[in-house]
Amino acid sequence: MAGSTGEVVKSLVVNLLIAASKGVAAAITGSGAMLAETLHSSADCGNQLLLLVGIKKSQKPADAQHPLGYGRAMYFWSFIVALLLFFGGGVFSIYEGIHKMRHPEPVGDITIGLIILGIALVLEGWSTLGNIKLMNQRRGSTPFFRYLRETKDSDLVVVFGENSAAVLGLILALLALLVARQTGDGRWDAIGSLAIGAVLVVVAVFLAVEVKSLLVGERADPAVEAAAREVAAADPNIVAILRVLTVQQGPGEVVAAMKVRFKPGLATGGQLCDVINQFEAKLEAKVPEVKWTFIEPDMVD
Repeated sequence: MAGSTGEVVKSLVVNLLIAASKGVAAAITGSGAMLAETLHSSADCGNQLLLLVGIKKSQKPADAQHPLGYGRAMYFWSFIVALLLFFGGGVFSIYEGIHKMRHPEPVGDITIGLIILGIALVLEGWSTLGNIKLMNQRRGSTPFFRYLRETKDSDLVVVFGENSAAVLGLILALLALLVARQTGDGRWDAIGSLAIGAVLVVVAVFLAVEVKSLLVGERADPAVEAAAREVAAADPNIVAILRVLTVQQGPGEVVAAMKVRFKPGLATGGQLCDVINQFEAKLEAKVPEVKWTFIEPDMVD
């Protein structure tokens, strides 16, 4: 989680600088695409503050009201961020593009705008590459896009979605400004704003769908069940695991419940308890993400 926090803070600082510079460029050029990018970066700043709130909330210890802790708070705040990206960035950029299309205006001097967009592209690219580097460390051999769909690190995915949308949006804004200036037709600037809005909407919908699944209660990585069966296979007191149920309770927090058939003839209830406790300890040592383990002894599924 510490690495995730660092990525969020880095993105926040970068977007604060970029939002301020884009606002200046939008005022100078009168560009709708630049205004859309200003709103996009401003929304990203708010989103990253919300992610930091989510990280802090999710780290609260378990209590009587929430015996399994507050890990899912991260998913709630990530979902809010996706909604804000959709409405605060995407929908408003599309609205601005429609307005500019109906009432096109020629863009002014674009020199300062191009310089600021170029600097912003370098900063956003640097932030995105750092995000990708951290994700590569966590995904291991899992293909990148499969990792995006299956990872439980919602904060990392949200930051990556914002950063990659920002990079694509900057490229679109650059192209829109250049074409609008060369042709003298302000409608190209409006097209740039519409394209940026469409990118933000697509990214926001993808993030909302992925985070919603985690918020509702998604199963943990299949590797958790595989590890449980591997530990059981090495234990002479366990005949078989009959059923495994896992739930992702938060980033790095898994609940595991299972029905287990133990070797007949364990003399006392105390012996059975010892076997269960040893199994739980071995599983949690092998998969540290497993924070809660519930075992039900049974003979049949």
